[in-house]
Amino acid sequence: MRQALTLQRLSPLRQEWIRCTLPFRSGVVHSEKDAARLRQYSVDGSPNSEASRGGFPLTRWSAILAARSGDSSERSRALDTLLAAYWKPIYKYIRLRWSKSPEDAQDLTQDFFFRLLDKDWLGSFDPRRARLRTFLRACADNLVSNHHRAGQRQKRGGGSPPLSLDFAAADGELSRLQPSAPPEMDEFFDREWARSVFTVGVERLRAELTARGKSVCFQVFERYDLQDALPDAPDRRPSYQDLARDLRISPTDVTNFLAAARRDFRRIVLDFIREMTSSDEEFRREARALLGADPPGSAEAHE
Repeated sequence: MRQALTLQRLSPLRQEWIRCTLPFRSGVVHSEKDAARLRQYSVDGSPNSEASRGGFPLTRWSAILAARSGDSSERSRALDTLLAAYWKPIYKYIRLRWSKSPEDAQDLTQDFFFRLLDKDWLGSFDPRRARLRTFLRACADNLVSNHHRAGQRQKRGGGSPPLSLDFAAADGELSRLQPSAPPEMDEFFDREWARSVFTVGVERLRAELTARGKSVCFQVFERYDLQDALPDAPDRRPSYQDLARDLRISPTDVTNFLAAARRDFRRIVLDFIREMTSSDEEFRREARALLGADPPGSAEAHE
């Protein structure tokens, strides 16, 4: 029987945080190496979680379906979700793949997300044929190609206001990339998608634990798994005793808080993946690609 990998058996979350959330420190991304590192994440949610029961909840909200809704509030919510996962991958991809200036790439990225909903690009998306991120990357290529054929930058339609996106932050991350060789663009895009998903996961975890009055729990997670994951000190992190002293809790509390925060983080990441998929099969395929193991409850996880 093949068991799902658990975080406790493997390296801390901190190692993947260095690779997937902080700016790159190496040039070329190797997919096999990335997959091996991603396998440190457990997808063994609690027995009562929807993920562990297996079936795709019919009431689960999906950005893919909501993006085509006639309800403007649903479409707006879908756009927020798609932006959170994909705007940086799209922008950086356009910058590198098509050698665009920041100004041109910004305009194309704004145009991309306007057309994604307004022109119902998702209407032609078939999850049985491709992953969403592969489909969106192809849409970005088509958009830039059409702009080239038009011989000019096309303006966003309908006079819609520009999206509020932190392009300066994305450019800062790209400036620190400094690849020794041009990256494989499909792998680069997938890697940026993973970075975005994990970033959303951490921010949602922070908000959730703070709202539940468990900010100390997040501080333990942040300081042990994230905060000290710095390019100039990749092997330095506080001990459980250090955290207990600094946060005025017991070492046992540190152990329990860290385990709880990691479990919540896994649940939040899986929930976010569900939001970006429209079927159980698609969800499991994307969870497997990101986490390196089948979500609990699937037949594949127990073969």
